[in-house]
Amino acid sequence: MIEKHIVLEDIDPVIFYGVNNANIQMIKALYPKLRIVARGNIIKVMGGEEEMCAFEESIIALEKHCAKYNSLKEEVILDIVKGKTPQMEKASDTIVFSVTGKPIVPRSENQLKLVKEYEKNDMIFAIGPAGSGKTYTAIALAVRSLKNKEIKKIILSRPAVEAGEKLGFLPGDMKDKIDPYLQPLYDALQDMIPAAKLKEYMELNIIQIAPLAFMRGRTLNDAVVILDEAQNTTTQQIKMFLTRMGMNTKMIVTGDMTQIDLPASQKSGLVQAMHILKGVQGISFIELNKKDIVRHKLVTRIVEAYEKFEEKQKEERADVSKKQRDVLPQT
Repeated sequence: MIEKHIVLEDIDPVIFYGVNNANIQMIKALYPKLRIVARGNIIKVMGGEEEMCAFEESIIALEKHCAKYNSLKEEVILDIVKGKTPQMEKASDTIVFSVTGKPIVPRSENQLKLVKEYEKNDMIFAIGPAGSGKTYTAIALAVRSLKNKEIKKIILSRPAVEAGEKLGFLPGDMKDKIDPYLQPLYDALQDMIPAAKLKEYMELNIIQIAPLAFMRGRTLNDAVVILDEAQNTTTQQIKMFLTRMGMNTKMIVTGDMTQIDLPASQKSGLVQAMHILKGVQGISFIELNKKDIVRHKLVTRIVEAYEKFEEKQKEERADVSKKQRDVLPQT
């Protein structure tokens, strides 16, 4: 009789073991000749060598399946233990699977274009209105690259620019003050990575979330780096960020030109960067629009209403300027 310890590295053991340990109990029933004890992320198994080898192969296959799909069902366990390929629902263009096992796919033509351009280019600019899925799709692509071991870390950043609020009035230390700005990034990650695994990734700095100011002086290698809300960067900030790019790194810059919160005296670095970098090989620009909005249907109507209001204001300003020119004395 031999004893072996198998460590579950890339998955959340809670998902692997199942509700009330139903999955591990089923695995034990399928290998009655082995004594199996599961604690934390370690499975201790004792028994004969031949049975042990078959068990280990099954566990490795089950772990891979669980890491990919973020779920493990009884029928999948049966198929894998019997040496069959599990019959999974085929979802074309799936980026990753959510923590509930549902496929995360591009939900519009421009989101699909973002996925395809990511595969061909090392730097992507994704510009579009609120709710168009630019940040969510970008994070899904980064998580996929991490799961496929194409990169070693994900770095997510945002400029800490107040949208009408002031950092100084928020309670707590600097981390507590900045975290609310980064919450949308946490929300997306929590959809795609099980809570225990996400916590581990963040503790090990495999996933890093930081304000843009923390990027200065760094060279970012073997990573997917996402700059969100880039319309709120200054010209110096975005240049600093883009030049952090290291070897085997991809960068995705997202922004919404209608939500610039910088002081009126400052020009958006994103606007300037798009003008300067247009046509540079290896950089792709994707423009999403209100047709790509995948939030509540009211979001599209709100965006349209604001577009009409702003257009009307432009026309009114143009009329005032024309009247002022008309009353000027002729020289």
